[in-house]
Amino acid sequence: MSEQPEAPEVVSFSRLLDRAMRILTQRDHGREELKRKLQQSAQRAAWMKQKKPEIITDEQMEKVLNWCQENGWLNDDRFTERFIQSRSRKGYGPQRIRMELTQKGIGREEIDLALEAAEIDWAACAAALAERKFGLPLPTEWKEKAKVQRYLQAKGFLMEDIQSVFRNFND
Repeated sequence: MSEQPEAPEVVSFSRLLDRAMRILTQRDHGREELKRKLQQSAQRAAWMKQKKPEIITDEQMEKVLNWCQENGWLNDDRFTERFIQSRSRKGYGPQRIRMELTQKGIGREEIDLALEAAEIDWAACAAALAERKFGLPLPTEWKEKAKVQRYLQAKGFLMEDIQSVFRNFND
């Protein structure tokens, strides 16, 4: 008798919901990010047990995501707001934050609204970051100014905010 390979099983609602709860207790997630993580967790679990990954049907995934949303565990707006606050405190500018949120599956319009609602003074954030990294007084030589500008651009600040750092510094 030849052994037939073990067929993958369809994951149950309660098991998938348990995984979602464990992920959401760590921090807020966007809907698309949670979906991706749930799929990855099934693959990771299968790899650890050296089995075929459980099948997560689209219907089952939507059912779990909708349950999480209806019960307040999953909220894209709350996630976006907290993400913007967190990343801005860590010294990242609006362009970098926008890119990261897009990668996490948040829509362009939602990002724009959330960035507007955040009421963050990006020029002040850029100035504080430049001061923290390069000290005061900020460089006045072109070569050193360019170094500060490149650093702030890499952190995701807009050129108008970067230029305001030097305008305000010269005053």
